[in-house]
Amino acid sequence: MTTVRLSDVDNVVTAKTQLAIGDEGAIDIIPRGHKMATCDIAKGDPVLKYAQVIGYAAQDIAKGAHIHTHNLEFRNVDASYEFGTNLRPVAPATKQDTFMGYKRPTGRVGTRNYIAVLTSVNCSATAARMIASHFTPDILAAYPNVDGVVAFVHGTGCAMGGDGTGFEMLQRTLWGYAKNPNVGGVLLAGLGCEMMQIDWLIEAYGLKSGPTFQTMNIQDVGGLRKTVALGIKKIEAMLPVVNQSTREEVPASELMVALQCGGSDAWSGITANPAVGYACDLLVAQGGTGVLAETPEIYGAEHLLTARAATPEIGEKLIDLIKWWEDYTTRNRGSMDNNPSPGNKAGGLTTILEKSLGAAAKGGTTPLNGVYKYAEQVTAKGFTFMDSPGYDPASVTGQIASGCNLVCFTTGRGSAFGAKPSPSMKVATNTEMFNRLHEDMDINAGTIISDGKSVEDVGREIYEMWLRMASGEKTKSEEIGLGDYEFVPWQVGAVM
Repeated sequence: MTTVRLSDVDNVVTAKTQLAIGDEGAIDIIPRGHKMATCDIAKGDPVLKYAQVIGYAAQDIAKGAHIHTHNLEFRNVDASYEFGTNLRPVAPATKQDTFMGYKRPTGRVGTRNYIAVLTSVNCSATAARMIASHFTPDILAAYPNVDGVVAFVHGTGCAMGGDGTGFEMLQRTLWGYAKNPNVGGVLLAGLGCEMMQIDWLIEAYGLKSGPTFQTMNIQDVGGLRKTVALGIKKIEAMLPVVNQSTREEVPASELMVALQCGGSDAWSGITANPAVGYACDLLVAQGGTGVLAETPEIYGAEHLLTARAATPEIGEKLIDLIKWWEDYTTRNRGSMDNNPSPGNKAGGLTTILEKSLGAAAKGGTTPLNGVYKYAEQVTAKGFTFMDSPGYDPASVTGQIASGCNLVCFTTGRGSAFGAKPSPSMKVATNTEMFNRLHEDMDINAGTIISDGKSVEDVGREIYEMWLRMASGEKTKSEEIGLGDYEFVPWQVGAVM
């Protein structure tokens, strides 16, 4: 067969390869990854994939026709929600898996050991980059337990208006990076007169200066040149202390994995995302944590997650996020269906509903144990959700701030993404793209289609790589050098 049917109730199939007119009853050319109608569908009737509605026929659609943006329309979700009706707890693993990680005084465990140069405002971004760039591989060779000195700079921190939501988000993000277990030392640099005052951040989150946490601002130090010189001295003093950390054997329950997708295609919800979901189930069985995000990309699939909510309160928190996003897009004269990008659509995804049903598969099948604000510390174990936009760098930034010490990123069109301080592995959805971008892809989930592998086999391959990368094995993105420019805090509210 050259098509894939995902459910007996579906009225579409997905083409494994481009179908010519006449192939399997096609009356149009069906591009690879795109949908073909398996029966006549009347105008206004629902189109089903994954046994769920992905849109409505914008016109009468004949059996064998190509279904895409020209004849499938989106409608806002109007669902009634059930809570806790599909709870499938995973039995604890019979064997405790381990990895080699860095134990922190907070009790959390890191998979990397970085020194972070954080900025309170964009005005100190150049200083931070100059400080970090001083510490070349030759200098750091004397500190083998330090993975690097990285500047995390952003384009905001001042002139922030609105209701304070954006200010609070940035505070949580900066604090979250400072406390991420993959960070062994922090230098926080500011200008001095910005809205995001360093002293306020320290007071709000109980941070204390010490050998591995230092602060300064340009106005007090006496200018850019002096600030860079002082920052270099502070990190030179910090390096021997951070280098004292060594890897120890720790249980897999200490892993918190950011579940992420970008450059998605029609295969994302068929191969890579379900495989990551299976890996997430394996991690949850070990007592670990998976963090799904990208709220606009669960839109239309949120009812599947509320049915897995461990409590009604957790389910209600998720619905509140959906309502906020509906209001947010309306206020900004947008639509939730604006999310699928041109690349997503070229890859066969037509509506946000179709994209969301595939994206939600990354969360596996276990109960939803917590719902969190953007960059809020995730404290629950098991499968959880964090609010974020669908824009990958902003979403991953929030997940790392929430405490994630690994990132698992699925992609169908291809993505050259990496993040520091948490190593990022990339899972290809199809073999064609994996072969084309093999220098960037860590695992090929496309073998589920091309080679007949099972979702479970690829899922276990992903999970086992999580353990190896947590112990120090470099991902493709780390080998290439990605991750220095992917710190993108979500900015909400007016710039004044």
